[in-house]
Amino acid sequence: MHILEPVLNILLYVIGGYAFFNVSYLLFFSLAGHKSIRQNTRTALTARRMCVLFPAYKEDVVIIESALKAKAHSYNGSFDICVIADKLKPETIVTLTRNGIKVIEVNFEKSTKGKALLTALNQLPESNYDVAVVLDADNHMGKEFLKEVNLAFESGYKVVQAHRTAKNLDTAFAFLDACNEEINNHIFRKGHFALGLSSALIGSGMAFEFSYLKNLLSNIGETVGEDKEIDFRIARDQVKICYLDKVYVYDEKIDNAAVFTQQRTRWIAAQLEFLKKYFWQGFVQLFKNGNVEFFNKMVQAMLVPRILLLGLLGFLFMLSLVVPYGPSVSFWAVLLGMVSTALFIGVPGRLYNKQLFEALLRIPYAFFCMCLALLNTKKTKTSFLATPHKTKVVSANLDK
Repeated sequence: MHILEPVLNILLYVIGGYAFFNVSYLLFFSLAGHKSIRQNTRTALTARRMCVLFPAYKEDVVIIESALKAKAHSYNGSFDICVIADKLKPETIVTLTRNGIKVIEVNFEKSTKGKALLTALNQLPESNYDVAVVLDADNHMGKEFLKEVNLAFESGYKVVQAHRTAKNLDTAFAFLDACNEEINNHIFRKGHFALGLSSALIGSGMAFEFSYLKNLLSNIGETVGEDKEIDFRIARDQVKICYLDKVYVYDEKIDNAAVFTQQRTRWIAAQLEFLKKYFWQGFVQLFKNGNVEFFNKMVQAMLVPRILLLGLLGFLFMLSLVVPYGPSVSFWAVLLGMVSTALFIGVPGRLYNKQLFEALLRIPYAFFCMCLALLNTKKTKTSFLATPHKTKVVSANLDK
């Protein structure tokens, strides 16, 4: 027992140091997220030709509505809608083509979004397009989305990330997921961009110089986190990612625990994959090339997911009340206060209502789901854990 006591004491201090690093990072960039962002050029000399890509894996339920809404989008330049059909039903493909939607059919032994995008880009004539926009099958573009993307490219950017936000708040889990998305937007996109760093990519609502995306996806492999891989490749190239905070893409939020767990399993697997892949390279890029962006991406891969962090800090606070080792009770209480502040100031005012309280009551269950997701990450090596979608209506109060 005398041997275990100093070991436990050291272990708790190490965990405390790691937790302090996590909380400080989140709070710093959450505060930065309240800094104003410089606007892009408001006049475009060129209306860039765009291709809006919808990778759709077994998404028959939502893809027709999404593609038709995209086709009706108002933009003063030319644009095509292209659905990348991976295991869609024949009748879905017929309906899409009859409505003037381009369809590129793909078939893989193990499906991934990255491979689907690369296959489509290789088939599309590069000379026809200037910009490739990537949306998820359930996404709806907000007003003037393509116009604002064009203005960002006019300002000199090669990569743009729009503000992805919830189109449904119909359950407590969906509301919790919506809050989580807005917190991530505030910290990892707006907060970073406000300080002159690149926005993080989110997987959809993204726009790239057409030829550059094709280059980024080269040898993408079978990763479950193609957006994270692209993020690292862009950082290695030292290309700045623009964040359009007032330009919206509406995205379906998870409305039940089973799908929440499945989605988080994929996300955690991707985070662990890239932490292992790029940990040492992050230091090389920083000290050899002065590449702060790449190092920062690696640091982000080290961060504990927010719900897990809340649960861990809560547990350690309770443990400190009964175990006289490691940091004091007040240390853990301060960390809990800091992380709570970081998260709450990242939630937009429109989400402060009765539903927020109901969503907060789901956090312990969400923590349990995250623990299950952490234990199931190996499943991503053998199957593509796509998030199933349903038809959802954009909430009226979110229609920007």
